[in-house]
Amino acid sequence: MAFVSAIAGCAVLSSATVEPPTSASSAEGWLAFAATPPAAAAEPSAFIAPILGSALDPTPGPTPLPTVGPPLPPPTVVVALPPIDLEAARAKAQAQGLDLAFTKIGFHTGPGGNATGLGQWMADLNAAGIPFFLKSTDDAGPILEAQNIMKANEAAGRFVPHTLVFRLTDPRFEAPFYNLSLSPEEAAAVSWQLNRDNVPSKLEREYIWLETLNEPGRYGDNGQLQIERLGRFSLETAKLALADGYRYGAFSWSTGVPEPEDWEHPAMLDFLRFAGEHPDEVAVAIHEYSLTNDHIGAIYPYLVGRFQSLFDICDRHGIPRPTILITEWGWEYNSVPQPIPAVEDMAWASWLYAAYPQVKGAAVWYLGGQFGGIAQKAQQLILPMRDYARSHYFIIDPGTGRIDAELFRPNPPTLLGVDPLTMPTPFPRPRTMP
Repeated sequence: MAFVSAIAGCAVLSSATVEPPTSASSAEGWLAFAATPPAAAAEPSAFIAPILGSALDPTPGPTPLPTVGPPLPPPTVVVALPPIDLEAARAKAQAQGLDLAFTKIGFHTGPGGNATGLGQWMADLNAAGIPFFLKSTDDAGPILEAQNIMKANEAAGRFVPHTLVFRLTDPRFEAPFYNLSLSPEEAAAVSWQLNRDNVPSKLEREYIWLETLNEPGRYGDNGQLQIERLGRFSLETAKLALADGYRYGAFSWSTGVPEPEDWEHPAMLDFLRFAGEHPDEVAVAIHEYSLTNDHIGAIYPYLVGRFQSLFDICDRHGIPRPTILITEWGWEYNSVPQPIPAVEDMAWASWLYAAYPQVKGAAVWYLGGQFGGIAQKAQQLILPMRDYARSHYFIIDPGTGRIDAELFRPNPPTLLGVDPLTMPTPFPRPRTMP
């Protein structure tokens, strides 16, 4: 199928010009590291647990194990004419031991393209008290606009928890991870300072999440499995980000990656424990695509909905479920459906994500330039999704129930009669251009 090799577009975008790191004396060495070709070295065979208790590891004491009960009922969809009195609705739900959740489908933007209506989408959802999810690469303008909305809310004594994600796409910002002459921890130090020092100064750290990788893949450039390296790199980057007062979204896995067993590698479990203990500062960033415009639930839950396998593994290991940022979400890398079927798909996904408070949102790909002019079609979804978000909310059970992906099986159903234990990931997706 053509869309398997040409998928989920988010490989390297044309990046804006950035200034060199502020510390010239050390930046030259880091850029030299970043430019050094990877050595043909295999992943280390033995894992050494990180030493805890340093200044870069502000881990609190032991975290109580989460209590996981039977599967919770799916969210109840409530439809109402706007404006909705959300505070009254929340109070009513909480009086019954329940809570509210909102539509979590947002947008991914970048330089060029067509984002007409995005500012209106932000302003209208904010005015309604509905959190929005926004991702931008290279173009700081939309994130700055959202940041200013949040600051104005604070000045007015108001709080709406919008989620803003930013990433720089120049290859040099990812290069340290792929330089195998550096240990994962050394690569993290180089990568973190390169990314941190080049974030536009007008973006304030308390309002944004930063990503430093994009679709790294299970296997590295040397053909070796790089799960341990990713786990150690991400844990060290998370500690450095935390020490600097930033929030960090790790991995940015492509759709269908990684395999569930990869999360059980000791290095990954160490990262997940740290993320579970710091849910407001450290997140797992993932991408979820259906790879076809026919239906967003195609191959569910192996593509869209795959995050549930991560939560199941965390539950089995007694680890709090980490914060999830779905920083790319959609159908195909260069196309989206027409608005009516697209909103139907996004309504189903909103229902799924509403069940999990740890999922902060999903960014529809893509309002920026390139990728077959997808922005011209994606832009048509902005105002319809604004209208959906302002007229629908969800009643949820705030507890933690055992994962049962079948509760959210799309209608019409997919994969009838397929044994999920024998269904492989449909393709490997290392970092490649679509």
